[in-house]
Amino acid sequence: MDMNRRKFLQLGGAAIAGLGVAAVAQTPAGAAATKNYINHPDKRTGVKYGMVIDMNKMDEAKFQECITACHKYHNVPNIDTKKDEVMWLWGEKFEHLFLDEVHDYTAEKYKGKTFATLCNHCEEPVCVRVCPTKATFKNAEGVIGMDMHRCIGCRNCMAACPYGARSFNYKDPRDYLDEINPTYPTRMKGVVEKCNFCSERLAVGELPLCAEIAGDAIIFGDLNDPNSTISKALAQNLTLQRRPSLGTKPKVFYIV
Repeated sequence: MDMNRRKFLQLGGAAIAGLGVAAVAQTPAGAAATKNYINHPDKRTGVKYGMVIDMNKMDEAKFQECITACHKYHNVPNIDTKKDEVMWLWGEKFEHLFLDEVHDYTAEKYKGKTFATLCNHCEEPVCVRVCPTKATFKNAEGVIGMDMHRCIGCRNCMAACPYGARSFNYKDPRDYLDEINPTYPTRMKGVVEKCNFCSERLAVGELPLCAEIAGDAIIFGDLNDPNSTISKALAQNLTLQRRPSLGTKPKVFYIV
């Protein structure tokens, strides 16, 4: 009896170990890298991407060009109802973005001014912590990505994100595309999506599309490199982050 029990436990242990291996094998590369990155803070070296948006140089025409190009490139559906719209890059008023900065004596030039808005790619992303399937993850370069195949549509990430940076596909997005960019995958109904810092372009050494179009109005680069253009811009200018008091450490900064 003891021998049978021991053999059963050994077989059970082997089966559990096998499941563990299978689980690791199914984890997307970005999520696996994220786990190592978070668990070993002493190894946080290398590239950490961030963005600076200079609103003194971002005019309306340039901003609209960025939105159009971003959404067309990434097959973002054009749905004109507020409830169902999907946005990667959009405009928000100063008062909505910078709640911590608004007071009775806020300068008139900022009141009602539209600011370029996107995912903040936070250093401490709440969305990643609450996702039950690891569909949203932080890669080794600090980009918050989405694995659409893993998304189960629970919308925990949307509820947790304090910046409203995520959209849910209530409708089939393919029905709202005038043309499809074959180089970027389309999505399906029932998944969340958002800006990914054009990680597919970063992988081949290109800038995010908005940074390429906006010129010096958007500075993108490595926050860990003190000699990078973005690090110099942050060192030389007073910048704002969205609600830094929340402790999420946004990596999108604004020169106002």
